Amino acid sequence: MEDIMKLSINGIKNTTDWEKAGIKLPSYDVEKVAEDTKKSPVWVHFGIGNIFRIFIGGIADSLLEQGVSDKGITCVETFDFDVVDKIYKPFDNLVMAVTLKEDGNTEKKVLGSLTEAIKAQSYSQKEWERLKEIFADPGLQMVSFTITEKGYALKDSKGEFFSFIREDIDNGPEKATSAMAVTAALLYERFKACKAPIAVVSMDNCSHNGEKLRNSITEMVSEWNKKGFVGNDFVDYVNNEELVSFPWSMIDKITPRPADSVAKALEEAGVEDMSPVITSKKTYIAPFVNAEGPQYLVIEDRFPNGRPQLEKAGVFMTDRQTVNKVERMKVTTCLNPLHTALAVYGCLLGYNLIADEMKDKELSELVRRIGLSEGMPVVINPEIISPQKFVDEVLNVRIPNPFMPDTPQRIATDTSQKVGIRYGETIKSYVAKDGSAKELIAIPLAIAGWCRYLLGIDDNGESFELSPDPMADELKKHLSGIKIGDISSYTGQLKNLLSNANIFGINLYEAGIGDKIEEMFVEEIAGKGAIRNTLKKYL
Repeated sequence: MEDIMKLSINGIKNTTDWEKAGIKLPSYDVEKVAEDTKKSPVWVHFGIGNIFRIFIGGIADSLLEQGVSDKGITCVETFDFDVVDKIYKPFDNLVMAVTLKEDGNTEKKVLGSLTEAIKAQSYSQKEWERLKEIFADPGLQMVSFTITEKGYALKDSKGEFFSFIREDIDNGPEKATSAMAVTAALLYERFKACKAPIAVVSMDNCSHNGEKLRNSITEMVSEWNKKGFVGNDFVDYVNNEELVSFPWSMIDKITPRPADSVAKALEEAGVEDMSPVITSKKTYIAPFVNAEGPQYLVIEDRFPNGRPQLEKAGVFMTDRQTVNKVERMKVTTCLNPLHTALAVYGCLLGYNLIADEMKDKELSELVRRIGLSEGMPVVINPEIISPQKFVDEVLNVRIPNPFMPDTPQRIATDTSQKVGIRYGETIKSYVAKDGSAKELIAIPLAIAGWCRYLLGIDDNGESFELSPDPMADELKKHLSGIKIGDISSYTGQLKNLLSNANIFGINLYEAGIGDKIEEMFVEEIAGKGAIRNTLKKYL
């Protein structure tokens, strides 16, 4: 009886012990769902990491629990194949979903909605044939993605194709390796087999995600067409949104890396083999996923081949304009700008947990001002979700949740790629409304904090490691010669950076706040404790 609490199809048959441990099990027949889904798949998903498993997997699980669907999701990994071998296969594709409540309670549930895990490998005949078979099924309704924004990129900053994309273009559909080429190749299989319609849905956390995905797929197909791999009729099929649609979406759920404390609690409850693993591609993943409770998924309702009843699992189905408004609300005012401010100041003030920063008088005031005082007046209300309620939940429930193991260091990654959207959009709205953004204080303070962060020295004068950022070297060059404790070492080094509309979406001097940011920055380099003093002064 030793494998009673094993996360496996057989392991969950002994329901008593799981119930005793307070872990909910699927009420549906997991094996039958897997079998039926394999026979006639309706939903395929690419990029099968943590947010997919708990959020998207949870949506499918909810539809199965309610009896409004009898199919799960077919899972395809395009990048880190260890995930299939180490996290899916050994646990019969089951997931332990752990929701970390702000009162310290956890909700634990086994999800049985992920029915099959396949590697997107064109060089493995077995995996490739299986994928072709799935896409040739006229009953397939949607293929969705959480592959991160990088997964859609075909070109580098100079506008040249990446070398691996160039190889995919030259080698044609049969030897596809990148996510975009694999998707295009499988759509080609569908076209040849049945020409049936399908919805291709990005669920990644980036603006206009459906447009990005569509542009990459149609460009790949167009390049193959030039080389004679595919005909004009296939190009027409992929470009016809009545047949192949690319709905936009907005996703929001904070899903940190698996916490050792959660693994330990599960093992103490009697569940075996819960330890997290780090794969060869540096994915942090475990048989369980830990995440916050609040979650939002808003999708443009354009599904030419029908779709699962997603709205019954809390998904907002709407039109493109509304998706865009919700996305702007979250990314430019109500959540992401607050996160970025906490990330850079957290690193400067020695914090290792985002939640702890909300107990800091100045930092909590800073994000309240960014969201409530400066963001709210220019937010566009998407109607389906109230911006006021959304930002209240962010400030009072989500960010302060002490049980969310999320770090400023993780969120500070790639900040140069984010500031234009997270702050630039609000600044531009003020310029459009008032002719200038000079009344802003909290947002300039957040930008000054980012510039100060780039020096890699905290408020105690100790050096720390910057989080990865593609522009790190270039940004550090802008700041050369600046010395903490010597304000005369500042001789206008920030001017090139703050006037760069490619980074901020607008020249900050033309917006009326460049000089203010320089002034704040100079105050923050005055010496030890200068960052704290500057925050106190302005807040």
